[in-house]
Amino acid sequence: MNLNPNQLTDYANTFVKALIDYSPKIISAFVILFAGLYTIRLINRFIRKIMIKRDLDPTLTKFLADILLWILRVLLFVTFISKLGIETSSFVAILGAMGLAVGLSLQGSLSNFAGGMLIILFKPFKAGHTIEAQGVIGTVSEIQIFVTKLITANNQTIFVPNGSLSNGTIINYSLQGYRRADLTIAISYDTNIKKAKDIITTVLNSNPKILKTPSAEVSVKNLTDNAIQLAVRPWANNEDFGVVFSETLESCKLAFDTAGIVIQPYVRESSKANS
Repeated sequence: MNLNPNQLTDYANTFVKALIDYSPKIISAFVILFAGLYTIRLINRFIRKIMIKRDLDPTLTKFLADILLWILRVLLFVTFISKLGIETSSFVAILGAMGLAVGLSLQGSLSNFAGGMLIILFKPFKAGHTIEAQGVIGTVSEIQIFVTKLITANNQTIFVPNGSLSNGTIINYSLQGYRRADLTIAISYDTNIKKAKDIITTVLNSNPKILKTPSAEVSVKNLTDNAIQLAVRPWANNEDFGVVFSETLESCKLAFDTAGIVIQPYVRESSKANS
């Protein structure tokens, strides 16, 4: 199609007139956009400072601040396109449909999300605690929104879904600050029980890592067919637990060797019943 100069001039004039008529909306819309982005940034910083002052969990602080940030951004975007004269009702309906579709396709993730919120809010454990859950034991490295990151004793990283973690049994070894080691030492029936208990008590009292309160216990645990089983229960701070466990066994063995006491093989009742 050939356009003559007069038609081009008419189109240009029409475009310029429409641009002039529409420019106030464009200018006001972008003013609202940039002012809104700046205001949202200030609000986000202010909310973060308040939550930090109230000693909220860092993971919860970051999550809530990010959620607020995106909610405000969505509202600002709807206001921006509305100011441009674009109909927003259809846009909101599309967002709702998309949200429903995403929610249905991510049911498992939403369960983990809800579990993460419960863990952050009720705090059955926190970063640095040693826990046992879902068949694994490790130190909590990070509590994320969907998973909890554990570091095992042999430095393996395990990611446990928060959904199953929040709904299952959690053993927190660090919450009380100290733990008891439950040891079993078996001696023969020819051994003087009081002498053996006195030797073990001396070993426990000589270890500075073993707590005086609560006091350690040494008692007869069981009488089996071939041995007397002694229960040895020293208490230690969490950071000393592993050392106390191994040192107690080693020191008792050395002390028994010096006293001529023979340690019998420890046979569990379940193993003996199956034999």
